[in-house]
Amino acid sequence: MKMKKLMALMLTGMLAVGALAGCGGSSSSSSGESAAPAEAAAEGEAAASGDATWKIGEIGPITGGAAIYGLDVAHGAELAVKEINEAGGIGGYMIEYKYEDDEHDAEKSVNAYNTLKDWGMQILLGPVTSTPCTAVAAETANDQMFQLTPSGSSLDCIANDNCFAVCFNDPQQGAKSAQYISTHFADAKIATIYDSSTPYSAGIESTFEAEAETLGLNVVATTSFTVDSATDFSAQIQQIKDAGADFVFLPIYYTEASIILQQAADAGLAVTYFGCDGMDGILGVENFDTSLAEGLMLLTPFAADASDDLTVNFVGQFEETYGNTPNQFGADAYDGMYALKAAIEAAGITPDASTADICEALKASIQTISVEGLTGTITWSATGEPDKEPKAVRIEGGKYVSIED
Repeated sequence: MKMKKLMALMLTGMLAVGALAGCGGSSSSSSGESAAPAEAAAEGEAAASGDATWKIGEIGPITGGAAIYGLDVAHGAELAVKEINEAGGIGGYMIEYKYEDDEHDAEKSVNAYNTLKDWGMQILLGPVTSTPCTAVAAETANDQMFQLTPSGSSLDCIANDNCFAVCFNDPQQGAKSAQYISTHFADAKIATIYDSSTPYSAGIESTFEAEAETLGLNVVATTSFTVDSATDFSAQIQQIKDAGADFVFLPIYYTEASIILQQAADAGLAVTYFGCDGMDGILGVENFDTSLAEGLMLLTPFAADASDDLTVNFVGQFEETYGNTPNQFGADAYDGMYALKAAIEAAGITPDASTADICEALKASIQTISVEGLTGTITWSATGEPDKEPKAVRIEGGKYVSIED
């Protein structure tokens, strides 16, 4: 990025965050007790003189059980905004960034969206989780506002032509998981445990099963649960034991996974566990014995221990600023903000354009750019899907460690 002028960035506290359900102390790739996201506003000569700024909003959970995702998204985006503004902004215009809490609730997410619209938001980087994202996507489509979710993975999040994603969608995760297992664990006797009541989990499982059959994987047991029964997994564990599985695929969120690992250990089930992006955060679950996750693997687009300069700098800045190691959701948000910068500059638009004109320009330009990001080299198709390669990590000694092929 060519330096045009140096601007100071002031971060002011926007929200106070209470104790986080599902979050423990500081650990690798988990948020723990992190600071609430700040409202990043362009300061200095441009803002003081009344010049136009890019108003980019974000919506996600910074309180409640999914706060581990929302906080890292907020913080990852903040770091990107700080860097971009200090380097001269986007096309010479500063970014104003505002974050609203939705507590992982669809109705509250729509309310947050309306709050950001009243603020003057021109582009939405969000929401963070799939169900709220789908609800808000209906609003952005109606308003002709460009939407780029960092981490909403349901296909419904990108069903409208104004909506794009930074993260893998659920079908992509299922297929890529099966492909990785086929390459590295071809002889495994595989069982799955998934949440049939959650679109995220059911969507991954469905594609995984189809790809596993195509690849000839040996799936010996398929078990499920619902949110209403997510405390007792004894039946699923017994079924897996009876089937003789030695490898368990868990396309679920980390909270349920932590319960499964504890109950499986109590039942004497010794297998290899493999998860997707919803597993990222298991090391931060309160009162969870992290030794139970030793050897657990997951596919992720981001590995915090990678040695490339971009990752080293991002992780260092994140840890220094927020006191914890970033997870992939923070990396997705960081890449998302830089993707918006690249798409805006490729389109040649300015912030005095209408929201609808900005949206139309970005829908076309995002398909022409390539972003060298923390989560890989990313390009986009007209469907809103990103194209990039996943990485595999394994938990070793209470940390996420990259797996070298």
